[in-house]
Amino acid sequence: MLLHMPATPLCIAPIAGTCAVYQSWVNFHAANAANPAFPGYAVVKPFTKVCGEDVMATLKEVAGRAGVSQSTVSRLLNDPSFSIKEETRRRVLRVCEEMGYRNVFRPAIAVLDAPPSGEELQDAYFADLRKVLAERAESLELDQLTFIRSIHELTERATEFDGFITVGATVFPEADLRALHMVLPHGVCIDTNPAPRLFDSVCPDLSQTMLDALDAMIAAGRSHIAFLGGVGSIMGMHDYPEDIRELSFRQWAAHLGLETDGLVYSSGTFTVENGYRLAEQLVADHREAGSMPDGLIVAADVLAVGALQALNALRVEVPDELAVVSVNNQSIARYTSPPLSSYAIDQRELARMAFSTLIDGLKHERRVRRHILLTTELVPRASFVPQA
Repeated sequence: MLLHMPATPLCIAPIAGTCAVYQSWVNFHAANAANPAFPGYAVVKPFTKVCGEDVMATLKEVAGRAGVSQSTVSRLLNDPSFSIKEETRRRVLRVCEEMGYRNVFRPAIAVLDAPPSGEELQDAYFADLRKVLAERAESLELDQLTFIRSIHELTERATEFDGFITVGATVFPEADLRALHMVLPHGVCIDTNPAPRLFDSVCPDLSQTMLDALDAMIAAGRSHIAFLGGVGSIMGMHDYPEDIRELSFRQWAAHLGLETDGLVYSSGTFTVENGYRLAEQLVADHREAGSMPDGLIVAADVLAVGALQALNALRVEVPDELAVVSVNNQSIARYTSPPLSSYAIDQRELARMAFSTLIDGLKHERRVRRHILLTTELVPRASFVPQA
């Protein structure tokens, strides 16, 4: 803290427990707080460094000293309507002043979490995403995230939260999304964009990824390129049979003058088994006819794992006969046969932007929806080696 004392220099007041200077300052304060020789003795601003140490009080430290939870401190400082005993209110505010705590907006955030799909690799992707969300929340000193599996439960408990983040590929009915928006208008959807006029979103730019993959294949001399994907993705309030990756593949392939008839295999769910089935069908349709593609773009690693298993079983040489590239860059991509080239989605950046977007919307009561696309990056391995 800075203390102003007439005819004396400005003094540094350290936070308790940070260094030996603290006790001396406490003794000085006790001896002179009521001394008329020091009129105007007052707190001006908190210092952040004493004896070379970072001493700015944290939310956790304030809560511990006041004997309340971190969420109580956060709600008291950020929510004027928060109901709390007057004695507790005064104690918390006194501790904040004594410790020089600088309030930072820390909203209570729920995570609308998809239930397990039963597909190990798909669930692993979302498990990793939950982990980075929790780590990001901790780095922001937010209360522990509350994970909720049901949109109906989140709607019922809306008064407990300031906003929410969605994780997973669950398809929510339009009526449920509108009901949620009525009681909890600030939310950010990760990976999907189910209600672009109601909530913000942060997604990988899968359309650009498809163009990047086609460009890389063409640059490597591949010209007969197939696509393998699944169904069940949504855009806006519309449930399309085509995933955005398939739509983008068709669009960009046509723009680049590539043939797509008979080269798009996109049906069923995003599972290893379905990837195996679709790759089997591709080989059956083209090998004997002499029209085998020389490149294959797969919508997700979970499908690509099954596709590579089928191609190995059918003696299709990868990448010499058929180059394969996928999306997600999950850890399993390093251990397939051959190791899978895949476009990496930066989950830490997804999490960082999700929190940033949500907190910005809450602080500024933003009504215009914000939709952020993040680029992906190819991690080359043996299944497809791009041109240097």
